[in-house]
Amino acid sequence: MDENLVKIRHARSEKDFPFLKLEEDEYVEFAFKRAKICYMLIVGVVAGVLALVLFAFLVVLLGQHSIDANARNFLYVILLVIILLGVVSGVVAVKVFKGNRMYVTNKHVVQFIMKSPLAKSVNIIDLPSVEDASFNKTGFLQTFLNYGTFRLSTVGDETTYTFPYSDISAHDLNGVSKLITTAKEKAKKKE
Repeated sequence: MDENLVKIRHARSEKDFPFLKLEEDEYVEFAFKRAKICYMLIVGVVAGVLALVLFAFLVVLLGQHSIDANARNFLYVILLVIILLGVVSGVVAVKVFKGNRMYVTNKHVVQFIMKSPLAKSVNIIDLPSVEDASFNKTGFLQTFLNYGTFRLSTVGDETTYTFPYSDISAHDLNGVSKLITTAKEKAKKKE
């Protein structure tokens, strides 16, 4: 690739992804996130649970005419606490959802994994170390909603890095495979 183009792509990648520590001639080729359907499922579940809780409280309050003002206020406080817990849980789930990303550069794969706001990890894999890249969809739901698990297997210690709930296209998978092949060829030429 032309040196000027590499510099332009590197500068653009540094601007768009300042949190990645890119080498001088390194640039981002692919940026993968979790499938948007998972975000919609999080919002749908939280909204459904909150609607169900509101409905249950409405039925209880309308069905009990003998509840005095203090008991009614107590039920309102419980309802407010449950709604706040539901909203906070939804916000945390969305933050965790957005915290899972994978970037493929011309030299590395950088994977950010967040299992909770307090449990985060970063994996950095050299492209020549990657032996295999694959994408699997299992079951009706994954096929119908178009998401699955992206896997990278490394040479040597045979570690497998997975990126579940992703919606990587066949074109993207093909591009990543070509990058791996190119990186391996460059590594062999250096030897």
